[in-house]
Amino acid sequence: MRLPKMQKLLSLSAVALACSATLAQAATLNVYSARKEALIKPVLEQFTEQTGIEVRLLTGNGNALLARLENEGENSPADLFLTVDAGNLHRAAEAGIFQPITNDEVLKQVPSYLHGSDNLWIGLSLRARPIFYAKDRVDPTTLKGYESLADAAWENKVCIRSSDNIYNQSLTAALIEHWGEAKTETWVEGLVSNFARPPVGGDRDQIKAVAAGICDVAVANTYYFGLMQTSSDAEERAAAEKVSIFWPNQDEFGTHVNVSGIGLTQHAKNKAEAEQLIAFLLSPEAQAWYAATNNEYPAVTDVEWSETLQAWGEFKMDDLEMRYLGENNADAVKLMNRAGWR
Repeated sequence: MRLPKMQKLLSLSAVALACSATLAQAATLNVYSARKEALIKPVLEQFTEQTGIEVRLLTGNGNALLARLENEGENSPADLFLTVDAGNLHRAAEAGIFQPITNDEVLKQVPSYLHGSDNLWIGLSLRARPIFYAKDRVDPTTLKGYESLADAAWENKVCIRSSDNIYNQSLTAALIEHWGEAKTETWVEGLVSNFARPPVGGDRDQIKAVAAGICDVAVANTYYFGLMQTSSDAEERAAAEKVSIFWPNQDEFGTHVNVSGIGLTQHAKNKAEAEQLIAFLLSPEAQAWYAATNNEYPAVTDVEWSETLQAWGEFKMDDLEMRYLGENNADAVKLMNRAGWR
């Protein structure tokens, strides 16, 4: 039976709407992540369970993923790029990888100092970088702040990783903003002269070196210490037992903190769903999961800290705008090189 022309058009419209709805339901987000799969995939799976939006996850080295995004250009399937450290996020922004996050409900969840310039990215979690000291050899009252590490009293007693490490570059960039370049360079020169050994290894290696008596103090990110405390490796747990945290610069700007963060890619095909995922990652449940799983501090201020974080005690965090960690990076690297920090 032939349908009247108008009825045909209505039928075709209904089919088109049904197809559009099916396509909308089938929207799949593509996330490039410099975080290990175990630290992001479970929360993405929960997002899919709650929303029906599938997420394809590609994990890898942050620099390699950034290079991939640049090479892919407008053909990139990525909707979101997640990486660690404000310095790396700044590099991605400078490379034109991101477009501004415009969802006000998302932006207001996180203090503005944890946003990138022009809201090109937003912080998801915080990691503090304090001083660790040997419980049996160091009186913490002899420490005051990061500046203490350049004092002659700590000659041959300081461990810290290489200047190539972005965490140290960002710490130095923050100090440039607080102290100015001249004072920071003097501090770095004093720090280098106090090295107990040439920089080697990662943050856990610096903490282990304190426990082993190679040095008395070290600088490292807190979440590594938390992972050592709960490690399946008995030696790591034993090393963590011998070390404690000192929160520097509490009478001034506070202890240096950095972020893991996420941005909406310039050529995102699924912007609305991508911002929906960002909002989910900032939800109390997801923030609490981050804190419990990787011992990171929530970026959303009213989320309760995990038991591990609470055990370390409250402290004043530096609320310096994260953008300075990226903007001052080049000056920080030059300064570190001049001082012989290798």
